[in-house]
Amino acid sequence: MTLIKSISGIRGTIGGKAGEGLSPLDVVKFSSAYANFIQNKSGKQNIKIVVGRDARISGEMVSSLVISSLVAMGCDVVNIGLASTPTTEIAVPKESADGGIILTASHNPKQWNALKLLNEKGEFLNGAEGAEILKRAEEESFIFAEVDNLGTVSEKDYNEFHINEVLALDLVDVEKIKAANFKVAVDAVNSVGGIVVPQLLKAIGIENIVEINCEPTGEFAHTPEPITENLIEVAAKVKKEKVDVCFVVDPDVDRLVILNEDGTMFNEEYTLVAVSDYVLSKTPGNTVSNLSSTRALRDVTEKHGQSYQAAAVGEVNVVEKMKATNAVIGGEGNGGVIYPASHYGRDSLVGIALFLTLLAEKQMKCSELRATYPNYFMSKNKIELTPEIDVDGILVQMKEKYSNEDVNDIDGVKIDFAESWVHLRKSNTEPIIRIYSEAQSKDEADGLAKAIIADIKALI
Repeated sequence: MTLIKSISGIRGTIGGKAGEGLSPLDVVKFSSAYANFIQNKSGKQNIKIVVGRDARISGEMVSSLVISSLVAMGCDVVNIGLASTPTTEIAVPKESADGGIILTASHNPKQWNALKLLNEKGEFLNGAEGAEILKRAEEESFIFAEVDNLGTVSEKDYNEFHINEVLALDLVDVEKIKAANFKVAVDAVNSVGGIVVPQLLKAIGIENIVEINCEPTGEFAHTPEPITENLIEVAAKVKKEKVDVCFVVDPDVDRLVILNEDGTMFNEEYTLVAVSDYVLSKTPGNTVSNLSSTRALRDVTEKHGQSYQAAAVGEVNVVEKMKATNAVIGGEGNGGVIYPASHYGRDSLVGIALFLTLLAEKQMKCSELRATYPNYFMSKNKIELTPEIDVDGILVQMKEKYSNEDVNDIDGVKIDFAESWVHLRKSNTEPIIRIYSEAQSKDEADGLAKAIIADIKALI
């Protein structure tokens, strides 16, 4: 059993002894600490918190614990039930709430669940706020409400509201999408995407929809992370059904992966690239992605005469950099599209609507559109180290070794070469160094990774 407490929330496996997994005791303690933090931040006891969840088997149980804990702290709860992560983010400011809790372990397998914490803007808490909540939870420095001051619970469905918000975006052209008469497949891995993505497609004018794994049972039909090796059966079905495009989402619908009409991968790194290409063609401005994302976004941004900036890995870091640079589009290379005209959070529904508008406008096959973008290949590796090894020291030495190159050290060490790059990051939870590299061929990317790994091992 595993329990991981971090500044971004608490996540773990269901079952086992208390303290060894995501036990009911931990859920109550962490929810209460969060409520106490928001109460102190807002200066009032009777606060409002939005709670939404994905379709995990443990979701209803964890939701009941969270909501009861919040009520016990004197909070009024708006329970929006089965809802995507971006839906919950949008609901918080709409409700004029003081915060929100999303119950999802994202792409982790079904035995996992997690509490992800939002501020009053519907955005993830920063590191200092997360650390403060961890401290309050460990110290149990919170007091439950007296019986006359218990909170209340109301229930609302925000899926339709979210869809209408997407359709109202200036760059979403519903008429153009309808005219294209697309046949669209969606794989929602049997979670909340199976509810909201088909709803969006119907609302946007798609009449021919192929639903794959769209029953929100929480029994994931395949390993839920939407990467190539987990989508082999989906790809075969896409090719057989002769669709124009297939959208694949993770269990909480904040990551969007696209498959071409022939079943090949558009590539998760290129979801943001394509959407950014469309947005920049209509709205001049800056772009942001994290340091481990494809260089293709920089290339596309500069093609439009605009400026690209890189942020540390993590959605909260990307959002912070986007705000600082007034970026019009940004996100992460794992298929996470953040479009500020909607809200500052990764949102697959926004990504789908913008991508379909682009595809309709271009009047070309999905694979043909993919071929218009610079071609890069990634290699993702890691080195397992013993706990006594000074990982930070190794990264400092690697920075010095490659000091003649373009080096960025805001998050580990990223070395930019003329035609490639490599990013070295220390894991926050285990003694490993993650090594991501990208080049113009897979062999080059693998070769660069091997060379860097050899450099690191020489320092151990």
